[in-house]
Amino acid sequence: MSADLPGVVVGVDIGGTKVLAGVVDEAGQVSSTALRTTPGRRVVTAQVEDALVEAILESAAGQALSGVGVAAAGFVDSRGERVMFAPHLPWQGEPLRDLLQERLGCPVALDNDANCAARAEAHHGAARGTISALMITMGTGIGGAVLLEGHVLRGANGMAGEFGHMQVVPDGQSCECGRRGCWEQYSSGNALVRNARTLMGEQPSVLEEMTGGHPDRVTGPMVTAAAEQGDLVARRAFASVGDWLGVGTANLVAALDPEVVVIGGGVSAAGDRLLEPARAALQRTLVGAAHRVVPDLVAAQLGPQAGMIGAALLVTSALGAERRVSGGDGPQEE
Repeated sequence: MSADLPGVVVGVDIGGTKVLAGVVDEAGQVSSTALRTTPGRRVVTAQVEDALVEAILESAAGQALSGVGVAAAGFVDSRGERVMFAPHLPWQGEPLRDLLQERLGCPVALDNDANCAARAEAHHGAARGTISALMITMGTGIGGAVLLEGHVLRGANGMAGEFGHMQVVPDGQSCECGRRGCWEQYSSGNALVRNARTLMGEQPSVLEEMTGGHPDRVTGPMVTAAAEQGDLVARRAFASVGDWLGVGTANLVAALDPEVVVIGGGVSAAGDRLLEPARAALQRTLVGAAHRVVPDLVAAQLGPQAGMIGAALLVTSALGAERRVSGGDGPQEE
């Protein structure tokens, strides 16, 4: 990533459905990527770690590793050593950083995936130059991060920004975290698919042709493709997800008053189909909206590579701090 590092820096992003790794340079440019399917939640943890290592080594393509940054979809402890809990993965207190360092033979840095995405957007994307911003990532579930002057606020336990598990509907939809009514059950990739499946029986839809009339075969990309064709079922599914996105965001804006709210993750690729109903719901539900500047909801600029880029930034910062300490300058913040 830098001329004075002996090899390449790899960022890797692991979520509920995929593992994406890539070599990242100091300008945030990604090359030589590798993709794996996430083994799932009901597997032994070694299978997940195997998928991570395979993707990392494939992306490095035989080059030496200076360091690896990992963006994990879960609660990462304040020291950046363990994944304490992951709703869509089998980790519970998993010492992931040390396990990967031992297997890869290089420094590893670990953080929550949304924190990593926010770090990337602050340095190279939609939150660049802001004093305060919120990052909301919409994929299988919802993740999030709070940014202040370009830095991620991780909280006392390292677990700030778990917005997706705010309860928005008492006794609502059951969530993989074990609770009910979590925000991500109403505004996420899973919610989009569930909405479309429910609506398919109410009116004609191209999704019937795509799935052979089997609602359980609906996927998120199918819903996006159908919406682009003007399908009313798909558009209604997006409208519901977008509306809930705005309602939840209003609660966060009331609490934190950011300059901008950046929406990332796979679902955000729908653009204004998602953001327009979200902006309307934010304006409608935000307390005192008529008497304040309502922050804009903007799409993340780095797309599905944001977590990977932010993870690489994290390990590069750690490597730089180590060099400064060895050189007598003392550690500095990222």
